[in-house]
Amino acid sequence: MRRTLVKASLHTALNVLFFTVIGTFLLAITFFQTRDRIAQSEQTEKLKLISQLIPSSSFDNDIVADAQHLAPDALLGTTTGGTAYRARLHDQPVGVVLEAVAPDGYSGRISLIIAIKADGTLGGVRVVEHKETPGLGDYIDIAKSDWIQGFDGKSLTPQHDADWQVKKDGGQFDYMAGATITPRAVVKAVHKALQYFALHRTELFMQNSPASPDKGRRGGVKESTK
Repeated sequence: MRRTLVKASLHTALNVLFFTVIGTFLLAITFFQTRDRIAQSEQTEKLKLISQLIPSSSFDNDIVADAQHLAPDALLGTTTGGTAYRARLHDQPVGVVLEAVAPDGYSGRISLIIAIKADGTLGGVRVVEHKETPGLGDYIDIAKSDWIQGFDGKSLTPQHDADWQVKKDGGQFDYMAGATITPRAVVKAVHKALQYFALHRTELFMQNSPASPDKGRRGGVKESTK
């Protein structure tokens, strides 16, 4: 009887192990088969948002081919690096779209793209991903509200640092009652991105040099090798 129970237990364990291995294998296959499509879909959606911030009629370069990898930087809130999409017209800088993160949203990280014109003024801001409370903190999303358009045309000057806060804290930016943590995080992230641009404008607009992939590695900026 005891031997029968041991045999049955072993048989059950082997079955569980077999199906676990098969399940893991199938999940791995699915992941590798779909990850490129998912990445391409995410890139397409991001480019749609970018087109809202920098009209295609304002530049003549391929902003994807002219993209620049950025090293992680506290001013952008990034821990694994990011990308700068440069727009040029007749080889002259028009603007740049930076990937940034507001790490302190109410429900966690808020991923942003921030368009900054060559003169340092904001072309606009869009939320790429967030987990803020639906119906409360999600008004930062352009699909839910026009709140995010309040950044359009802003710059580091003539605004002062104290202006880069929600009105509840003495700043210039609106907020929804009962949901101040979310806009605080976004306002702070945009302000820091402008500071990053001011520090690295020259490097951001350097032409790519495929033959010298390390050229341009200054102050947290690294040239793309595309």
